[in-house]
Amino acid sequence: MMLKLINIKGDTMRLYAKIQMANMALLSSMVLAILFLPAWLYAKDTPKADTDADFQRHSDMALVQKVEECGPDCAKAISMGETLFLERCIDLAIKNQPSIIAAAYTVMANQSKIGQAGAGNYPQMDLSSSYSRYQPTTGGMSVPPTGLNQYTSSATIKQNIYDFGRVKTQVKIQELNAESSLYDLSNTTAQIVYNVKQAYYTLLQAGRNREVALETVMQFQQHLQQAIGFYSVGERAKFDVTKAEVDLSNAKLSMIKADNALRLARVNLNNAMGVPDAPEYLVQDNLMFKRYDVSLDKIIETAFNNRADLQSIKTKQAAARQTIELRKKDYYPTVQGSAGYSWGGESFAINGGWNIGAQVSISIFSGYLTKKQIEEAQLNLNVLKANEETIKQGIIVEVQQGYLNLKEAEERITATAVTVRQAKENLDLANGRYAAGVGNPIEVTDADVTYSNANTAHIQALTDYKIAQASIEKAMGERR
Repeated sequence: MMLKLINIKGDTMRLYAKIQMANMALLSSMVLAILFLPAWLYAKDTPKADTDADFQRHSDMALVQKVEECGPDCAKAISMGETLFLERCIDLAIKNQPSIIAAAYTVMANQSKIGQAGAGNYPQMDLSSSYSRYQPTTGGMSVPPTGLNQYTSSATIKQNIYDFGRVKTQVKIQELNAESSLYDLSNTTAQIVYNVKQAYYTLLQAGRNREVALETVMQFQQHLQQAIGFYSVGERAKFDVTKAEVDLSNAKLSMIKADNALRLARVNLNNAMGVPDAPEYLVQDNLMFKRYDVSLDKIIETAFNNRADLQSIKTKQAAARQTIELRKKDYYPTVQGSAGYSWGGESFAINGGWNIGAQVSISIFSGYLTKKQIEEAQLNLNVLKANEETIKQGIIVEVQQGYLNLKEAEERITATAVTVRQAKENLDLANGRYAAGVGNPIEVTDADVTYSNANTAHIQALTDYKIAQASIEKAMGERR
């Protein structure tokens, strides 16, 4: 009889285990049907977190991908004695400037936020397990207490079934924020490119000014030799020699300043390229006049269409409008499904049970929180609209300044070219008169100084023209 009871108990336990397995299978089927199906539908209807197709229209996306692949140390180093062209300097700056690299990482960080915003469309699963041992009170009796064990485990899964587009709107906002950060990267790149051009032309200017200073030193050395020769044969007074020595000393002083200006200009270009420890290199001298034909109206039109900072603020406005819509959705309910399975007991032979359900929640009154959040979002949009007007006005001023500087520099180039030619003729006449014994040292000094100043003014005009052109290109949103 005892053996029969044991067999019946064993059959009962096996039957119970089969029932538990059937319950688990049923629970799994219901979870798949109720939870994963809505998740799949949301994944189908919601914009994907990966928006590479949209970002590919921006040329700067290639830079973001480059930084993502190999970090900030991708640029090819400058070789000792290499001759750098302007395009090479710009390429180095784009790959090395920390501000550009930081902006590229900001784009990547904002792209990650797109996936974070879309996480609410997918099931949220949790698993927990615990163990506790407790000692019941004896109620004052002398019976020895007995300790009890408690094992509990649970698995839960939740799924957002319908939220009136909250998650979808959050994804859209983050997509717009990522696009705005990409425009910010473009704007940063344009500024760095302008800085490189400005430093490049300033270096060329410093190099040419040094050549002028060196030529002046050589001229005064020649004049000193003439004065010594005339004085030694008694044709000139000691004053001529002394005057020539003073002029030579002043020319050497100007040469020292020109050398230092050249070194400072090189330091500034290294900094603009993002390579402060660059070895010695040469630069291609393209400081020559080439007319840049463009109308003021065309510059302004192109700037309004291409400027990255203007596009960025417009994209932020679109994100702000989506934020207003998101706040309005707080007036509507949310529907959430949930399922779970739990185990518990005083030993490892524990019993289990499952649950499945849905929850509808809606805020009835939140102290006017939603209303104030909508009001805040609308005011933030108004701020962005005002900032857009500020940027537009700044663009117009920047374009007009660059255009006027360009035209003024062009006129100075023509005028200084004539001055250089005239000053050279005057210097030749003064040197000829002095060599013939009919001139005086003051004439030679004045002619040398005039010729040097004329050359310096012409070089300054060429440099200003190139920098003004670079300023216009930046104002129009060009990044090369």
